[in-house]
Amino acid sequence: MADSSSSTIEPLSDGKQPPSSFKQPLNDNNTSNYLIQVSDTLPSHHEIQQFLTASNCGAISTFTGITRDNFAGKKVTALSYEGYTPMAIKELTNLCCDAHVKYPNVARMVAVHILGDCPVGEASVVVGSSSPHRREAIACTEYLIDELKGRVPIWKKEIYEGDEESVWKENVEWKDGRRRRVMVREES
Repeated sequence: MADSSSSTIEPLSDGKQPPSSFKQPLNDNNTSNYLIQVSDTLPSHHEIQQFLTASNCGAISTFTGITRDNFAGKKVTALSYEGYTPMAIKELTNLCCDAHVKYPNVARMVAVHILGDCPVGEASVVVGSSSPHRREAIACTEYLIDELKGRVPIWKKEIYEGDEESVWKENVEWKDGRRRRVMVREES
């Protein structure tokens, strides 16, 4: 057994300031590195890529959610989204701030969502991030979409062919300590 009296543990800092390896996240007032939008249109792919591009970053990761034409054997014709825009923008801003604390090397982030109708094949949500290296950009982008679906007050109605059984769907939420998707049939 080694003699513990001969080894010492050096503090990471003097306790008055963070260690030199600590990366300071963006402060709450500096949201210019976030592209946040909730509206009836989304920025173009080119606009998103241009925003995320930073000279100190070698990686851009994006996720685009697109309306698919089916769910559980039913033919989907469109999705329709509703939300309270000021609250959704505030929560998207909080989400980006939280992501920057978790992923401090990320330089820029995008979190944009459509409100209104979204036909099959069209994008309804785009999230993304840029960082010096790919792993942090990819992890941050995954975090953004997962948290967006759980936190941001935007609701989705799936419209089926014939519109007989269209349903409002809640995004993934925490219930009883587990993530689960909740579906409720709309009453006519």
